[in-house]
Amino acid sequence: MTGTLLLAAAPIGRPQDASERLRAALADVPVIAAEDTRRLRRLAGDLGVEPVARVVSYHDQNERTRAAGLMEELLAGRDVLVITDAGMPGVSDPGYRLVRAAVAAGVPISVLPGPSAVTTALVVSGLPTDRFCFEGFPPRKPGERARRLAALAAEPRTMVFFESPRRLPATLAAMADAFGADRPAAVCRELTKTYEEVRRGTLGELAAWAKDGVLGEITLVVGGAPEPAGLTEPADLAAAVAALEEAGTPRKQAIAEVAKANGAPKRAVYDAVVKARK
Repeated sequence: MTGTLLLAAAPIGRPQDASERLRAALADVPVIAAEDTRRLRRLAGDLGVEPVARVVSYHDQNERTRAAGLMEELLAGRDVLVITDAGMPGVSDPGYRLVRAAVAAGVPISVLPGPSAVTTALVVSGLPTDRFCFEGFPPRKPGERARRLAALAAEPRTMVFFESPRRLPATLAAMADAFGADRPAAVCRELTKTYEEVRRGTLGELAAWAKDGVLGEITLVVGGAPEPAGLTEPADLAAAVAALEEAGTPRKQAIAEVAKANGAPKRAVYDAVVKARK
């Protein structure tokens, strides 16, 4: 029988946010793959746990090569716990490659859920939470960053990003250019820590605030693109239908397309066409 791959969410700030399942796993598992072994031992000490595990480093630089050895441990029947500095492994942190290898080998995978900077920032931002997407770290190079943001300019969902404090001013300025300076956003700094701060405003306001420098771990939440304003005047709706008809679209289909594109009832569009023809 194989071991189980355990993906453990680590506190993003206060050690008290660690789950009891994480505390128990740290005390019992035979192998721990930690993004930073010193931080792991500090967390274990804060939780009053003395790991019996063989602890190995598992970070961005060695993830590809270290995954093979961890798979050998799993296939030999030993459980492996993966833990990053903060949050969930695999979310802008090491873990994805090992999960893919475990899936391919049929190794059981279990998650020890817990703190997440993504959802914490989302709910505290004051921006819509019914639909959102996580975009990770924006590209570092200005040209690549501008192209990525331009591709997201019409994204209707609330967007969550990670960013380093050093690059935050440039990223906020680039977002103001790509999304518009009046797009609402929130900069969440040092979440769950002693000096937690949530700064809300437009991208233009936040870019001006950040230009002199910001410290701490940053999660950035940006409102989605507003819904385009549709046609409302009957004459405009009738004209849109006429344009489609001239292009060869049957009237019934043209009415349905105009209604859908403008969020109008088909009956209202039909009445507008009838009125215009009279």
